Amino acid sequence: MWYSIWSYINFIFSATNQHGVHSPFVYDLVTKCFYDKSEYTHYSKLIAYRNHLLINDSLISITDLGPGSKKVKSNKRQISEIAKTSGTTLKRSKHLYRLTQYFKPKEILELGTSLGIATNAMALGNPESKITSIEGCPSLSLFTKKQFREHKNVSVLTGDFNTLVPNLKDKTYDFIFFDGNHTKEATLHYFNELTSTTNNDSVFIFDDIYWSKDMTEAWETIKQHPKVTVTIDTYFWGFVFFRKEQAKEHFKIRL
Repeated sequence: MWYSIWSYINFIFSATNQHGVHSPFVYDLVTKCFYDKSEYTHYSKLIAYRNHLLINDSLISITDLGPGSKKVKSNKRQISEIAKTSGTTLKRSKHLYRLTQYFKPKEILELGTSLGIATNAMALGNPESKITSIEGCPSLSLFTKKQFREHKNVSVLTGDFNTLVPNLKDKTYDFIFFDGNHTKEATLHYFNELTSTTNNDSVFIFDDIYWSKDMTEAWETIKQHPKVTVTIDTYFWGFVFFRKEQAKEHFKIRL
């Protein structure tokens, strides 16, 4: 708890907005996507899907292959409880929607499907994207697959990341959302495994880079990787770009 408070205060004092950005690429991303205040019609579908989960009191058994929730320790949980305590917030869902609309990625990989709140946002943001999402918990995966019958561009795989990720190394992804195992060792492992899947315009997004001191250490290590050129720290998310034409530069942006 104290680490989260300290890290957030430190972030607020060191971060900036678009006025502190001199990179045209990052400036456009911040002003045209991050700070886009438009009320898109698809936002109503994001709200409807989230509300649908928040009123679902069905119990499912959770198999957690990562560090687990900081708030709930029982392996029997209600769908509504997961959506409320662990699900992607509406604000972040809207942000993911705008990001996939802005970048228009052809191939998206998501590590950590959960209830599919983030997946749904990305699918709506760019219906032309092909989304592969991996969920380690069988019951969560089964539940979410049923919710996504209308999303023909989404494929949910069930299994341990350590087993499935190596099978993806020969593919190319334009957009990868890391939201499955909030430990330093796992985050660095999956990052290193998947750097071979990037192209010049790929973006990696890491969830909860200040979740713990170890996660922040993983983030700092990722920033120094030789293939990484530009990073954006928004506190909740860390963005990584591999654009060879960009000078190596790190930004902290308030959302």
